[in-house]
Amino acid sequence: MTSLAIAGLFAAVILASFLVAPRRVGVDGFFGGQIAGKAPGLAVLVLSQVTTWIFARSLMNSAILGYYYGFPGTLAYAAYYLSFLTGGYIVGQLRMRDAGSVQDWLGAQFGQAGTRSYNVVIALRLLSEVFANLLVVGLIFSAVMPDVAGAGTTAIVVVAVLGMAYSAWGGLSAALRTDVVQMVVFLAIFGVAFAYLLVSPGFSLGAVLASDGAGGARPGWVLLAVALLQVFSYPAHDPVMMDRGFVADRATTRRAFAHAFWLSTLCIIAFGFFGIQAAILGAEFEGQLLGTWSAMFPSWVFILLMVSLLVSALSTLDSALSSAARLMVEELGWAKRTLTGGRVAMFVFMALGGALTLWGNATLFDAVAVSGTASMFLTPVMVAVFVLGRQVALWSYVVAYAAAVAGAFAYFARGWDSVAAILPDAHKYEQLLAICVCVLLVGFVAVLSGSRRI
Repeated sequence: MTSLAIAGLFAAVILASFLVAPRRVGVDGFFGGQIAGKAPGLAVLVLSQVTTWIFARSLMNSAILGYYYGFPGTLAYAAYYLSFLTGGYIVGQLRMRDAGSVQDWLGAQFGQAGTRSYNVVIALRLLSEVFANLLVVGLIFSAVMPDVAGAGTTAIVVVAVLGMAYSAWGGLSAALRTDVVQMVVFLAIFGVAFAYLLVSPGFSLGAVLASDGAGGARPGWVLLAVALLQVFSYPAHDPVMMDRGFVADRATTRRAFAHAFWLSTLCIIAFGFFGIQAAILGAEFEGQLLGTWSAMFPSWVFILLMVSLLVSALSTLDSALSSAARLMVEELGWAKRTLTGGRVAMFVFMALGGALTLWGNATLFDAVAVSGTASMFLTPVMVAVFVLGRQVALWSYVVAYAAAVAGAFAYFARGWDSVAAILPDAHKYEQLLAICVCVLLVGFVAVLSGSRRI
């Protein structure tokens, strides 16, 4: 009965997404996001920003980190949402320089080396978004239908096909419209579940805030330091956020980023409370917390939590696909700027992301850590240009980029004996912190050594 309720509610959300997606869309609307020929307003932009950033992987990460490391773990993940403030600053600086995207700015600064290196990072980022959100869909249906063979894989295929269908229908304009519906649904159903948590027996806000989790608070505080080191560059490598920084006028965009920050942060912390509470009650960790919650809460609360995750996964999928279309067509020029070209690009990314779910790695935070580390080559470059007003040499940019990519690879391959030999013998988040410090040190030395005042 629980599985049928989850599937039914999720199907209703997908149907609603089809109904609000534009019936007809032009090329500008598909790639640029215009709705009925107009730029999206403040409410649309805020809700779209939030729902594409509190995606299923993030909600699960917040809850899992809360379970293991208490409130410091959830707070660490919430710190990544400072990206709305740093991202708003970056977009403002780019638009002040008449750049229409990060690629435009990097191309003007460093030529093809700048754009190509950046496009590699964001292509991997988009693939990780598709992969991770489809993975959460599979985990949910595997957990709620344990007796049905292949339930998770079937759900992944169905969601991929349906998400692809309405995304390809309208591109970015469809993503913006459906984001509003999906965010309203998410806030409604998650709000009810969170209200139940607050009044449930055994819940204490003081205990949640003081919790050290099942594994101790230290890794959570270490991860908070990592997030603060990564947060300046993190939004710049997220094409979903950056694409939404150029679809409305500057004043609307600035306000949208500010409102998206506080709303998304509250949602992430609130979802993390469910993981923290599970650890406080001494519940055993089962299947990305899904099995834990099914035993902790009444079935209707569990259903609402699962639908919340599924809605957030769907919302991120359509946005990631619209950004993938823009990357492949407008930035890389690998297809003509037509509806067909954009749809082919979407299909390629959805197929590759779906194929990655067969890989077997279900560690959701790894994708955040790896891509966040890879993006750190932008931190010294943006500080030098935006803050210090300096011109950065190409060789400095290349060194910073190489250091960041090497750092990302080191964290990804930390289990290899050859890589483990050069990393500290410590918790994986302490290793990540050491990597981030080294990446920034190398990047800043290179950039400051090879830059001059304009």
